[in-house]
Amino acid sequence: MPFLVRYPPEIAAGSVSNDMVLNNDFAPTFLDYAGLDVPDEMQGVSARSVFTGNTPAGWQTSLYYRYWMHLADHNVYAHYGVRTHRHKLIYYYGEALGSSGAIDGSKPPEWELFDLEADPHELRNVYSDPAYLSAVEELTAELNRLQAEAGDKPRH
Repeated sequence: MPFLVRYPPEIAAGSVSNDMVLNNDFAPTFLDYAGLDVPDEMQGVSARSVFTGNTPAGWQTSLYYRYWMHLADHNVYAHYGVRTHRHKLIYYYGEALGSSGAIDGSKPPEWELFDLEADPHELRNVYSDPAYLSAVEELTAELNRLQAEAGDKPRH
């Protein structure tokens, strides 16, 4: 999602970055701008250098997310996924798993893969397309890595 920032002393007006900044990075970024230390137990990193056009070496090129409010509010199945600049891989595990506010009720698990360059509106699930087998394998490995990094448990 877009993230708009205005800070004239450091950020050039109208500048745009395509680097991935996660919501986990917001608090460390705000603390950095406030001149405060980021606690070790806090997830994420400051995006201050990204905002000034100086992408750090090794900056994240993928992100992990999870939606656990199974069937609540938007009737969306519980799921998690990984997104890169090119692809989005999603696994709908379809269980409330005792999450507060989620609606208990099992739904069949399902995978989705979208090629964001070929299909920017995410209208065609290519998960089962043989042409995307290597992308599925690479993204599944990245999903597993990011889940482990976040301390989350795979459901697939």
